[in-house]
Parts: sequence; C-alpha cells; structure tokens
Amino acid sequence: MKAEPPPHTRASLRESARRFIHACLQASNRIHLPGPSVLPVAGAIVGLYSGLAAGIFVNLIGLVSGLTFNSAWLFEALRRPGSQALVSVWQTLRTTNWHLEHAIIGAPLAFGALVLARVIEPGGPRDEVKRRLRLLALLVLGALALYYPLVALTALNRVLGQAHEVTEILPHMPWWVFLLAPPLGGMAVGRLLRDYPDTHGHGVPEVVRAVKGNQELPGQRGLLKLVASAITIGSGGSAGREGPIVYGGAAFASTVGRTLGFSRRELAILLACGAGAGISASFNAPIAGAVFAMEIILREFELRVFSPIILASVAGSLVSTGTMDAAPMIHRVGYQLVSSFEVVFYGGLGLICGLLAYAFVRLLHHSEDFFAGRVKGERLSAWLGQRALPVRAGLGGLCVGVLALLNPTVWGSGHDYINLAAIGKLSFFFLVTACVVKLVATAITLGSGGSGGTFFPSAVMGAMAGGAFGTLVHYFFPASTGPSGAYAIVGMGGAVAALTRGPLTGMMMLYELSGNHAIILPLMVTCTIASALCHYLTERKAPKPQTDAELLSNTPVRTLMRELAPVPAGMHLRPLMDQVITTESGTLPVLDEHGRLYGIVQVDQFRDIWRDEELHPMLVASDLARKVPLLTPETSLAQALQLMDQEDVDALPVQATAECPKCGLLTRSLVRRFLSSHHAHQHARGEHLVAPTEATT
Repeated sequence: MKAEPPPHTRASLRESARRFIHACLQASNRIHLPGPSVLPVAGAIVGLYSGLAAGIFVNLIGLVSGLTFNSAWLFEALRRPGSQALVSVWQTLRTTNWHLEHAIIGAPLAFGALVLARVIEPGGPRDEVKRRLRLLALLVLGALALYYPLVALTALNRVLGQAHEVTEILPHMPWWVFLLAPPLGGMAVGRLLRDYPDTHGHGVPEVVRAVKGNQELPGQRGLLKLVASAITIGSGGSAGREGPIVYGGAAFASTVGRTLGFSRRELAILLACGAGAGISASFNAPIAGAVFAMEIILREFELRVFSPIILASVAGSLVSTGTMDAAPMIHRVGYQLVSSFEVVFYGGLGLICGLLAYAFVRLLHHSEDFFAGRVKGERLSAWLGQRALPVRAGLGGLCVGVLALLNPTVWGSGHDYINLAAIGKLSFFFLVTACVVKLVATAITLGSGGSGGTFFPSAVMGAMAGGAFGTLVHYFFPASTGPSGAYAIVGMGGAVAALTRGPLTGMMMLYELSGNHAIILPLMVTCTIASALCHYLTERKAPKPQTDAELLSNTPVRTLMRELAPVPAGMHLRPLMDQVITTESGTLPVLDEHGRLYGIVQVDQFRDIWRDEELHPMLVASDLARKVPLLTPETSLAQALQLMDQEDVDALPVQATAECPKCGLLTRSLVRRFLSSHHAHQHARGEHLVAPTEATT
C-alpha cells in the first residue's frame, strides 16, 4: 500500500492551494478592460456576426430564387416522401463540413469568460469588467447557436441550387415569370420599407455618413434591409448583395458598441469593422474587406485601427466559408500581361470604366428623382411621385422584368455571367447589350424603391464592358494582347474602383477573387485611371451642396444652445440629483466657489453613490463637478464636437458674454437633431444627402 502523506504535509498543501486560489481571485479583481483593449475582441465578434448576416442574407436570396425556379421540384419532394429530392437533402447534410472546431474553440473561451465574470468581486470599476466579459461571452455563444443551423440551411440551398443553373434555366423560363416575379418582389419590398425611409439607400453611403457624423445605426434596421434586399434580388430585381451586408454588419456593430460603452471614436472603428467584415464575407476576400473599411469607411490608415478591422475581416471570412457557397466567384484563370505595350490598352479600359461608372451614377440618381416625382415638367414623374412606394417599386420591377427578357444578366445580381465573360464564352454583341441593359435595370430597380447594393451590378457591368473591349483589341492585336477574359476580369476591378473612388479596394478585391498575381499590374493601371476619371467627372460640374462638416463649421453654438441656469457649487446631493434627473440631457452646468462657470455634473456620476444616503449631506455639487472646456456662444459646432470627442462627453457648458448674457448647455443630441433636420430639408428639395457616388469624399 502506498503511504499517505503526513498530516502536516496535507495541511501545507491545502494552505498552498488556498493561497494560490486567493492570489488568482485577487488578480482577477485587478483586471481592467478599457475600450482600446476590448476593441479587437469586439471587432472579431462583430466579424462573426457579419459573416452570419452574410450567410443568412445569401440563403434568403437562395430561398426566394429557389421558390421561383424550383416550384415543381419542391412539389414533387413534398408529395413523395421517398423521392430522390429528399435523398439528396440527406446526403448533402451528411457530407457537409460542419466546422466543429469553431465550437471546440469558442465554447470553452465563452464559458471561461462567464466563470471569470462570476468570480470577480462586484463593486466600483470591476462592475464594468464583469459586464463586458459577460456580454462578450454571450455574444460568442449566440454566434455559435446561429452558425450550425445556418450551415444546415446552406446545405439545403445547395441542393436547391443543384436543381438549376441560373445561366442555363433563365433563357428557357416562361415569359410570364419575368413579368410576374420582379413586380411582386418590388411590391413586397415597397410595403416592407414604406414606413422606414431611412433604409431606402444602397447601404454603403449610410454607413459612411454614420461614421463621419458620429451617428448610430439601429440594429433592427439592418435586419430589415437584409430581408428586403433578399426579396429584391431573389425575385429578379437587379441589385447587389454587398451593400445590405455592409449596412447590416455596421448596424450590429453599432448595437454592440453602445452596449459595451465604447467612446464615439471607438464606435466609428467598430462600424468600420462590421462593414469590412461584410465585404470579406460577401466576396470571401478578407484583405479587400479590411482595405475597404479603412479606405472607404474610415478614410484613414492608422495602426490603431488595424487589429480590430483585420480580426473582423478574418472572422467574417471564416464564418462565411460554412454559411455560404465555398466555390470561388471567379474561376481561376491564369491570365497575365502579354507585353508591355498592353498597358496602353488597360489604360484605355480604365477610361471606359470611369465613364461607365459616371454614367451609372448619373442615371441612378436621375431614376431616384424620376420615381420620386422630382423631375420638373415630366407628367409621368409627377404621377409616380403621388403613388405609394409599393406601387412605384412594383412598376420598376415590371420594367426590369421586360429588360430581363432582352438579356438574362439583368436577373438578380448577374454575377453568374461573370465567369462566362472571364473565359470568353460570350459574344461581342451579348457583352455590349448586357452592359447597357444591366446599367439601366439596376438604376430602375434601386431608383423605384427596391433594396440592394451597387457593387455586384457595377462589377458585372465592368466585366461585360471589359470583355467587349478585350474582344476588339485582341481582334486587331492578337499577338500583343491577352484574350477578352483578361480584360473582363480587370474591368470588374476598374468599375468597382471608379464607383467607390477606392482604387485600392478595386485592386485587392479582384486580386483576391482571381487568385492571379500576374494580373496585378493591369489592375493597378485600370483601377487608378478609372477612379480618378470618375472622381473628376463627378466633381467637375456637380452641385456643391453644403456638407455636414461645412455646416457645422459655419454654425455658431448660440444657434442651438439651451439656456440653463448653472447650479451653485454648494448645492447638496439630494436637490442636485432631483434637478439633474429632471433635465432633458441629464447634465447641468456648475459654478465654482467664486461664482464662475466651472464644468458639468452628469446623471451617470450618481450611479455609485445614490444608494448611500450617508453621503447625501456630505457631498455638494463642487465635489461631483467635472471640469471641462467652456464654450462661447460664437464657437462653431465643429469645434464644440471636437472638444466633446476629446473629453469623451456628450455635453459642454456655454459661458455668458456681453452679446449673450445667459449661460447655457450644448449637447450632442441637439447637434444630431440639427443635422437630421438639415438632411430632411435637403431630401425635400431633391438634393442628394451624399456625393453622387457610392461613397462620399
């Protein structure tokens, strides 16, 4: 028998274990989770949900299109339980890669965070640590709970996809489907979005505006936009899927950022994380997604934004591999630069893509004005402006259905035809017709009230235009130029770069999609020229409406300030709390002991002390007041917002002057309402709220 350790040894071991556990608990109580340290983790979680949103969106599109294309196939599966259709579903579910490693890694980390949040003692700043740990853990578990049912739905849609190939079935579909499905889809989307005018945009401009204006995006609006866009695309409307995914990812990021208590600057970075992860998941291009977030959304390349955005893009791509079709969008074709002389032709392709994007932008906004009744002198436009949104969207869908009869690339996003153009299987006449008809159909779909993005349609237009241009140059210079498919691929990048004014985004997106290093030189030439030309044409004669930045710089604080009498420094805690709570902003200016304006006191400062009634007679306003910079009535709103960002507050006091003898308070909510009112007046006058491109400058 094995000898037992002496009693004093066991006691020593127990004491050592007790000290170790006590030391661990004490260490856990010293954990501090400031915003910058939590931001990369939050960015990764936002990326997970953006990937899930992309999967849900794509599967919704597949479900709607499957109901359109496979009604007979589904009827046969339900009528005969032992049919081959159900056997195919079962076999697909069995052979699906469920990626169990996500659960093996994510679940222990989440439960460990929950245990740690339980162990940490409450009180003081540790409450915020406990709350953030608990929320992050629950978000991870929620993502896992959504992921595996979504993988099963993806497998089911894969079976539906095997029942048809879009490029094969569209030319043989009955004519009445083209005239029935898009109008019904447009009417459904119009009814869905009728009471939510802020969701009618293309997705990306709204996110850019939210980041630039330090605004928030409601999470429920993101889900609504995903559903509406899925109906539009699945029923045959000409639109892209990336804009709604960008909006949905950014809206969820906004909700997470508010819940975790991030500052305004950190919230903007988190919005960019959601948008970049949406692009990464949509195109399976993590580098392009990260570049898109920094170049288009944030407009900056700083080291502090790299880690959360890159982690979000990686997480979005990892999730999308299980929740979306794993097949690459563009088949790997080994095109390369045939000769140095060919760079001249790729430069010419850049000019064509820039002109194409400019024409698309102009036609898109003209279509929006026409269906909204803002085209003066047009009786049809005035009549349409008086109709409800479902009627306008239904009529737009009918026009799109007629155009789809002329050319099948109009149906949905149209990206199925990109591969045919990439391998040179489309005739010159088909390519030219597809480019023109796709441009018109997308403008009508989105202008009439449909929901969707513009990336995919612009990529299809660029591929068709590039393929047609490549057919001509290869016909005249066969020895020194590549085949038309090479120009089709590069044309995709040129069109996207021109539309977004983001040459790096266009380059990296097509570089990742094509998987071809040799095509990067033509991409660089075409994307740079295309984006520069579209920017020049857009800005040359475009009207110069006052931007938000200009409006804030030209508006003084006295225009918006609320006159409030400051509280004296000696006011006791109980009356002070009563007075602060009754104010609209939850903030009051405070005087110092000499009667001069000192700072502010906010309702949040009472959170840890209001229960302790012993402190009520001991504390006065000067004990709680936070010293902040003082505004003058002539300070511009832009400078006031900058000071709020620096101090991480939502309100600043305004001191009295000879011209304005009363003190007051300026809050961020007052500025936000002012901008919203300005945007509403712009919209009523028919002015576009963003520059006439996919993103603002």
